[in-house]
Amino acid sequence: MDELKIFSGSAHPKLAKAVAEYLNMPLASLEVFQFANENIFVRILENVRERDTFIIQPLSSPVNRNLVELLITIDALKRASAKRITAVVPYYAYGRTDKKDQPRVPITARLIADLLTVAGANRLLTVDLHAAQIQGFFNIPVDELTALYLLRNYFKRKGFDDLVVVATDIGISKRARDLAEKLNVPLAIMEKRRLGNADKVETLNVIGEVKGKVALTVDDEIDTAGSLTNTVSTLIEHGASEVYSCCTHAVFSGPAVQRIASSPVKEVIVTDSIPDREEKKLDKITVLSIAPLLGEAIRRIHTGQSIGAMFEE
Repeated sequence: MDELKIFSGSAHPKLAKAVAEYLNMPLASLEVFQFANENIFVRILENVRERDTFIIQPLSSPVNRNLVELLITIDALKRASAKRITAVVPYYAYGRTDKKDQPRVPITARLIADLLTVAGANRLLTVDLHAAQIQGFFNIPVDELTALYLLRNYFKRKGFDDLVVVATDIGISKRARDLAEKLNVPLAIMEKRRLGNADKVETLNVIGEVKGKVALTVDDEIDTAGSLTNTVSTLIEHGASEVYSCCTHAVFSGPAVQRIASSPVKEVIVTDSIPDREEKKLDKITVLSIAPLLGEAIRRIHTGQSIGAMFEE
């Protein structure tokens, strides 16, 4: 492990420190600051020549600043002759723009992949992409981890007798089905329609039986929580006794926390793939750490072991 160097960007130093602690090693040193003209400067403060390097930087708010900082750090590591550079991006922003679903629109998820590759990344390590096909946008190896096992273990400890897992839309149904299988409970699916490019969702119907059951909604991320609150209300209208929600990425933009606070949802379980700011904390929001997941993946990548074996049961 002497040849391993783990760096933290400025997006989520708390997570990076927890990953380093899991591996029983210090974070490597770098300097990051922004000039008065908003140009970002990065300097690597130790020798990385022929080293295996990892830079931990979720693309969370401020998204574009954190993205550019990551690209500059990768470039700095490349020019410092690092042997291999792995971009550890727990939250991959722009993941929703993964296809042309309207005329004359970009595929930004592909553009981000190109930027990371051109900057000099040799590998991507990420968690629960919005769409699996994003892996195919890269010409470098991509390791996509999942937080489903963390969420499963949490709800197994809850010990609900009459639980049903609910996919918040058709697109997330496979992930929800996997969680339902791991918990050995039935699956229901929300049929919904997104209204244009605004963050407004019209919930239409519930496919499956939720009456008298404890419903657990599953999504990859919660952004403004508009979809979440609509889903919770619809499930209660259809007779669910309680509603819990879980996701990997707690984006919590705009009115999200206020919406969750006023919603009848019992508890929202998320991970720390995105830093949890003080103003976004609520008693009904539970945060699970993905640091051991990332740390173990980094150890296995560095030593040439299987990542898939982490999820075999």
